[in-house]
Formats: sequence, structure tokens, C-alpha cells
Amino acid sequence: MTPAPPPKRAGIDKGNLAVRVGTALVFAIFFFTLLYLGSNPWAKTLFMGLLAGALLMAMHEFTLMGRKMGFNPSLAAGTLAGWGFLLHFYLLGRDATDPLPLWLVLALSALVIHFGALLTDRDLDKALPSQAITWMGAVYLGMGTGFMVKLFMFDETTLSNTGGRLVLALFLITWIGDTCAYFVGSLLGRHKLAPRVSPKKTWEGVGGNLAGNVLAAFLIRAFVCVQWSVVDALAIGLLLGVAGLMGDLVESMWKRSAGAKDSNMGGISIPGHGGMLDRLDSLVFAAPVFYAYIHFVHGLN
Repeated sequence: MTPAPPPKRAGIDKGNLAVRVGTALVFAIFFFTLLYLGSNPWAKTLFMGLLAGALLMAMHEFTLMGRKMGFNPSLAAGTLAGWGFLLHFYLLGRDATDPLPLWLVLALSALVIHFGALLTDRDLDKALPSQAITWMGAVYLGMGTGFMVKLFMFDETTLSNTGGRLVLALFLITWIGDTCAYFVGSLLGRHKLAPRVSPKKTWEGVGGNLAGNVLAAFLIRAFVCVQWSVVDALAIGLLLGVAGLMGDLVESMWKRSAGAKDSNMGGISIPGHGGMLDRLDSLVFAAPVFYAYIHFVHGLN
């Protein structure tokens, strides 16, 4: 009996790769310029505004997935609740007295989501899962983007533009890991990681992902966050790599349950990158983990 041939590797889609790279370069120029100027108050406000727009786009895609499954999540209620979380972190970064406490955000979100559904949702048979999806999208996206804002609001006197440096670290470590995973998985991937959830992901890609995360963390240590130790770079690279991978797999599981190839089902597509939810999935998991490390290990509040 002849052994089964090894699975074929996917290979690199050169056409899509060119579009992905072009889009990424345009975005990177604007984004890195904003981070470079991050010590200015207007830059922090603009950054929050950009994340508010990204949250709206991602929430739209999240509700479309819910509706594709036959439920009625609310885009308006989910977006308003998500913006409440985002505003909490922004105001907390500007004023340590916490002018918009988290308990108040939760209470107001409950009013918006549940009272809004009471007035507008006519399909009572699906009220529970519909409101649960709205809540999950608001918390998932609001808290994830909120921690990005929290990182950007840091302003240490010992190192200029601390917030800009930290957000740059978060994005570069996550993105370089994703890029390495794509190339290593496409060229060398043979052993499937989670075929039921994400058929294209392989263990070889995971290895490339973590290697890219650690490499990026050491580059950040050398040129951006020079106060990091070798242990910091290694720990942050691995932590963000694992968190980002989990975020990617979780979103893939949601898409699989909704029967969607990518999160963009009628929303605004990012050329070569799919929907906004596909771009945020790793970051919204990695940002709270990164904040926890910076807070508990380096004592930043």
C-alpha cells in the first residue's frame, strides 16, 4: 500500500501580495507619522478618532455575521457602547480622576443595548442571542481598541513620546509576526494547525509567526523602546505572538460559524486585506496583554 502524498503547500499569491504591500505602505506612512508626533495632544485625539472609525467598520462586519446567522444584533447600540469603552480609556489617560468610570460605561451600555432592543426589535424569539451578540461585539472591540488608546496616552518624563513608542511596538510586533506567518506558512506549511477553524493555518506558520514576533521585539528594543531588557523583548514578543494567534483563531471560528470567508460582507473592503475585523482580530487580543505586561512589570499606569 503506497503512502499518501504529503499535502501541497498553498504558495504565495503574488497578485494579492502586491496589493497588500501597496495598501500597507500607504497606511504605514500616515500611521507612523502620527505616532512620531504622538506627544502632541491633537495626535492623541486624532488617534482615538481613527480607532472610533475602525470600531464602527468592524462592528458593522460583526453585526453582518450575526444577521447572516439569522439574528438581529444592533449596529447602532453596539457601536455606541463600544465608543463608550473607547472614550473611557481616552479620558482616563488625560485625567487620573476617571471622569467616565467603567461602571458608568457598562450601565449606559446596558440601557442602550437592552432598552433600544425593547423599542426596535420585533423578533422576540431571537432577542437573547441578538442582544448577546451586540454586547460581545461592543466589549470585544471597545476594550481592545480602548487598550490601544490607553497605551498611546502614556507620557513618561524619562522617555519622550512613550505612548507613540508603545503603540508602534504593539503594531510592528503583531504585524511582522503576521507577515512571517504568511510567508513561512505559504512556503513551508504542511501540518495543519486547526483545519476545522482555519484550513490555511499551519504549525510551520505558527513557528514563523512567533519567530517574527520575537525578532520585531528585539528590533523595537534596539531602536524604539531602548529601556527594555533582553527578557522584556523575549517575553513581549512571545506574549503578543500567542495573544495575536488566539485572536486570529477566535475570529476565524466566528466566521466559520457564520459561513463567511472573510469578515467583510457588504462593508468597506481594505484592498488586499479584507475587512476591518480581519485587521483588528490579533490587535484587540494583543493590546490588553501588552498593557498588562507594561503595567505590572514596568509599573506604568
